[in-house]
Order: sequence, then C-alpha cells, then structure tokens
Amino acid sequence: MTNTKSSSNKKHVAIIFGGRSAEHEVSLLSARNVAAAIDRNQFDITLIGISKEGTWHKFETPSVFEKHKSLSDKNLSHDSEVVGLVSKGGKPFIQSLAKQNSVSVDAAFPVLHGTFGEDGSIQGLFKMMNLPFVGCGVFASAAGMDKEIMKRILKDASIPSARHLLLTPMRPLSFAEISQSLGTPFFIKPANMGSSVGVHKIRNAADFEKNIKDAFLYDRKVLAEEFIEGRELECSVLGHNHDPEASVCGEVIASHDFYSYEAKYLDKNGAVCKIPADLPSNEMTRLQAMAKKTFTAMGCEGLTRVDFFMKKNGDILVNEINTLPGFTNISMYPKMWEASGLKYQDLITRLIGLAFESFQTESALQTSFTDL
Repeated sequence: MTNTKSSSNKKHVAIIFGGRSAEHEVSLLSARNVAAAIDRNQFDITLIGISKEGTWHKFETPSVFEKHKSLSDKNLSHDSEVVGLVSKGGKPFIQSLAKQNSVSVDAAFPVLHGTFGEDGSIQGLFKMMNLPFVGCGVFASAAGMDKEIMKRILKDASIPSARHLLLTPMRPLSFAEISQSLGTPFFIKPANMGSSVGVHKIRNAADFEKNIKDAFLYDRKVLAEEFIEGRELECSVLGHNHDPEASVCGEVIASHDFYSYEAKYLDKNGAVCKIPADLPSNEMTRLQAMAKKTFTAMGCEGLTRVDFFMKKNGDILVNEINTLPGFTNISMYPKMWEASGLKYQDLITRLIGLAFESFQTESALQTSFTDL
C-alpha cells in the first residue's frame, strides 16, 4: 500500500455524504453547499459519497452534485473510485480498493442525515479510526436520533416535551387507546428518523390504520405524540458541551398541514422561515437558554439544532434535537447563524476547528492500563 499526503500544508477534510438512509437525497443537497462554501485556503477536500448500497465512492470534482441526485453503484462505475477508510499506525487513511494506494486524512465532515449517518454508527467508525470529525459523538448522536430515548433524557433534566406513547410490533396500541390518552389529533412518527419522513397527523381511526404501516416502514419503534397548538421555533447551538453558544431563534410557518418532508424540501412555497423570529428579547433569551440546556443534557458536541413548540400561554416544549442538521440553501441551522453574524464559510471553519479541539481532549485520555 502506497501512502501519500495531502498536496499542501492545508488540513485535509473528507466531506462524506449520501448513505443508506431515507434522507439520502437531502444529504447530497447539504454536501453540495458545504463543498462550495468551505475555505479552500485552509482546507483540501475529498468528496466521498456513500451509495444506497453502502459502497464508498471518491469523486474528483463537485460535478457529482450536478450529475447525480442520488448515488447508486450501478450508475457510478465511470464517475468515481471505490475507497475505504482504514487505519495504519494509528493514523487514518482513505484507501483506493483498485489502486491500493492511500491518502492521509485529517478530519471528516459527515453530512449524513438520518440512519447510519446521524445515529452514532459512522461516528463510532471515525473514533475507531482515530479520525477527528465534525459533530456529536456516538452517544449524543444515537440518543438524539432516537426520539424515545431523547424524551427520557429531557425528562431527567426537567426539560419539557410533548406527551407520547411508544408503539412497537410487540406492543401495538389501537387508535382508541392512543386518542383516549393523548386526544385528537395526534402525530405518529418513527423514533429513529428525520426530515419528517414517516410522520403523519392522525385525526381518526381511518387515518391511523392507513398511516401506521408507513411509519413502521422506517423503524421498529413508533411514537404517538400529542398535538401541540402553537408556534414552531428553532435555535442553532454551536460549541463544546460545557460552553455552548446559541444563535438567534427562527420561526417556521408551514403552509402545509404541518412541516412535512414535502414542505421542507419539495415545495418551494411549503413554509416561510422567519429569521430572527418575532419575539420579545426576554422570550428569545429564554429559548436560547433552553437550547443550550438541551445541548448540554444530551451530551452534544460541535453542533445541534433544537426545535421547539411555543404554546399560546408562553409555555415552551422541546420538540426534538437534530445533531446533523441540514446545510441546504434553505436550511435553518446555517441561516440562523448567519443572522447572528457568523457567515456560512466561517461557520464551517469553526465546526472543523471544534472537531480538532474535541479530538485533542479525548486523545489525552488513557486507553491502556498498566498495574504499577
């Protein structure tokens, strides 16, 4: 195996996108923006797209985003080189499977939304490979992805969220049982999914019978959650777990029945995103404080977007956290930071810097024990 180094003294960052997830296509939109905005005076980049089959493909230029809306092995034979992530001597490398040569890599910027990218799976691989990476670690990623576990942690930290019931194939609940507990309408949502995939608003038994099967296509745990009437507000968080920063808050005003996948990504008029949200300064401060408290309670690092409901009486509930939020042209996470004075390119540089800082802190820990 021939080892080569990056072409300069710049840090070499692997931007990783795609993946085996229902949010595969959204990931490509996010990665396109990150690749276009990253500061090339500071960073060399390698574009790695994970196909829907799970194969890692290295692309030479960002033209991949022009050619492909999704990645499938059968369509990539002439556009890419199949690679793997390996470790040699405690150092991470991207290795070509065909050429058997490799290039060292300094950090990973995963732009992988949903299953296998946001749930701690790839974060565990990065840690095994001794590779610094942008974003939350294994536990926070897994707990943030699993809405049931998230709610348990929030409850322990005295952070309010909507009431819910858990459904599994072994513990099914009827519409009558759910509506008696939560009222109607209510929502059903896969526990481990994002971008509102598999989420349905349920008004009656017919709705429930029709849509519960769809929710179970994406996970073996489904949450039934009470309907909260109120404003949908969001806040971006950035930094280390012990000292996070919060952006100005934004508000999502959906023109659809709720902020669905279609409203987020397919219908350009699906929602109005107001940044900053029209809030009194004390309410803005209260939301920012709860966003930072949520970030800390969940064990997050690097970045997280916290989504809220605000009731008419002013009560605030955490809807969910997103440990790898979108970076598309219309994504709230970077837009809220931009409104807070942090430009897109500077945000990316800051996130990569946080990845190196977290890695250095963890590297100082002992990984072996000698009985003296």
